[in-house]
Order: sequence, then structure tokens, then C-alpha cells
Amino acid sequence: MHDVAIVGSGPVGTLLQAELARLGVDATVLERRARPTAGSRAVGVHAAALTALEASGATARILDCALRVTRGEARAAGSLGVVRFDRAGARHPYVATLPQSSTERALAETAVAWGASAVVRGCAVERVEDGHGSVRLRVRRGEADGVEHARIVVIATGSAGRAVSSLTAAARTRTYPDRYVMTDAPDATGEGPTAVVHLHPDGVLESFPLPEGMRRFVAWQGARDADADPAGWLRGAIARRAGSTQAATVVTAATTFGVRRALVPHMRDGRVFAIGDAAHEVSSIGGQGMNLGLVDAATLAPLLASWVHSGDAPDAELREWDRRRRRAATTSARIAAANTVIGRAVGPLAHRAQTTALRGILRSPAADILARAYSMGLDPG
Repeated sequence: MHDVAIVGSGPVGTLLQAELARLGVDATVLERRARPTAGSRAVGVHAAALTALEASGATARILDCALRVTRGEARAAGSLGVVRFDRAGARHPYVATLPQSSTERALAETAVAWGASAVVRGCAVERVEDGHGSVRLRVRRGEADGVEHARIVVIATGSAGRAVSSLTAAARTRTYPDRYVMTDAPDATGEGPTAVVHLHPDGVLESFPLPEGMRRFVAWQGARDADADPAGWLRGAIARRAGSTQAATVVTAATTFGVRRALVPHMRDGRVFAIGDAAHEVSSIGGQGMNLGLVDAATLAPLLASWVHSGDAPDAELREWDRRRRRAATTSARIAAANTVIGRAVGPLAHRAQTTALRGILRSPAADILARAYSMGLDPG
């Protein structure tokens, strides 16, 4: 019988374990993967998440290996305007960019520093069922089936694990027709630590600086199947949309992805909780998905620790936590949906109208509101 079992050892589950260990609760993490993945997905840690991670010490570890981006620029045949994250009124006036694998490593080191137990790997949780006084977890280790029990279970598997419980399976999901092509490549743009969004009639090209002379490129491809040569397609998109053949030539590999939006009706059902993408998936065009989950974990941990230590569930506080986190996810989803629409290919007249409107916004006081929104300054956590 575990006090708390966490399903999934991604960044969100790892942070929750670290926070619980800091608060005197030894949570068990069950992970189906035999080893951590090296892929880079989310590359920006926003001010809201950095503030939430301070008490654990994870913020300091992340900043040790991150690049601090204080400004982003929108362009369309010239500059449309600048978004200044250092004017957003945040405790951390920047976006910390780094590969997700580096973020996960910093969080894992934080968990170890607080004495958290080792992750139980190769343990696939197939079903979570709330019972009387405990939660039953049906698990598979290799060819063997088994059962684990916990007083509290938190599902932090990401979107892939929603089928494990009735709580997460109830998520309302919308799939967008848009597809994107992405790569991390050596930075040959000469932009330095500035994030750049190129608005082009063919679709958006986003360009984010990373540590160690790297840069993330994301380009809207359209409502179509993945290209047989995504790297070649992306080289052409960078050359056209950014006007830089030099930046394009260094791209040697790329991947494609689609976007979805999902939200559970509630993030708690008795002794079972869902956080991160398992509870609320937002389009990655906006870079807030992982950050939402990190704030979920940081704000849930003290409530679970209180429950474990006292034996009584803080029901009123948990209801308020649920309401606030779903409200934050709804706000982020709307921002991401707007980004998705703005980033699609448009005709010449619509493109001219779009860029004229954006130029006006970015050269007015509304630019500071955008900076606050894009750095998660609207998150109630």
C-alpha cells in the first residue's frame, strides 16, 4: 500500500514526486518506459512555472543550463513589432529555453536531492480503479500481470495514458487539421537570443533560440499527411518564410506533428487525480502545455501532503485547486487556438490585413498584455 502512486515519470510526474518528497511524503512513480527518452519536445519554461518550482530548487537547476530569452519579434517582410517578456511584471522576466531532456534531468536531480524513491520502470499501469479507502492499479511487468494499491493515485502519463481511468477517459477532445514540421538545428540565423515569428502567406515559421548555439524551428505545413522528406520540406520553408538560405542549409532532420485540444470535466475523482496533458492537452503552438502541468504538480503537492499527514482530505481546497487549474488550461487553450489560426496559410489580402492589425497591436501598450499572456502571467496558479 503506497501513500501516493504517480503514474508516469515525465516532467510533471517527476516534479510532483520531488515536491511530495520535500513535504515529507515518499511517493512511488510507476513508469512503463525502461529508460528516459532523449527527444526534445517542450523547450520553454515560462515565468509562472519557474516561480512555482523555486521552493524545490528545480528553478536554479533549470536556469543553470537554460538560455534566458527576454524578447520575441514578429516579422513579415520586415519587423512588425517586439514582445518584451522583461516588461511582463513577472518574477522571472524571461522564458528559459532548453531541451526537454535537460528539463527532465534537472527535475530528476531535484527529486533525488529530496530523497525521493527511484522510479519503478518497466511497469505499465493498465487500469486505475478507485475503491473504498484505496485505489487499485492493474499493472503489467513484462509478461506478468499484477496489482498495486495506493491511498492516492495521480495520473501524469500525458495524453497517451488517458484510457487508464474513467476520470481521464472522459476528456473532451478536439483534433485540429493542422500539421507542423519541427527541428532543432545549429543556429545560423544570426538572431542571437531573440525568438522570431515569421508570418508568411504560406504559413507561420517560429524560431526559438536554445542553449549551446542551437535553434528550434517550427513551420506550419497544412492539413496534409506528413511529407516523405520533412527535412527537405522544412529547408524550403525556412528559406522562403525567413528569407535565409544559410539558416535552412543546416537542417538535416525533422519531425512532423499534429495538434489537439482536450480537457477533463474534473481533475479529481475521489482518490484519483489527473494532471498535465492527461487532464488538459493544448496545442503546442504557444508552448504552455508542459508549463501548465508543472504548475498543476507544484500546487497539488501541498494539498496531497496535508491529506497524507492528517488522514483527512482537504476537500474544499482541492475543489478550488481543480477549478483554478481547469480555468488556467482553458485560457492557455484559447491562446494556443488563436496562434494556430493566425499561423495558417492565407491569401494576399488576408495576410496584409493580418499583419497590419498585428503591427498596430505590437506598437501599442497591448504588447505588454501579449507578453504577459504568452509567458503564462494569466495563470491563476
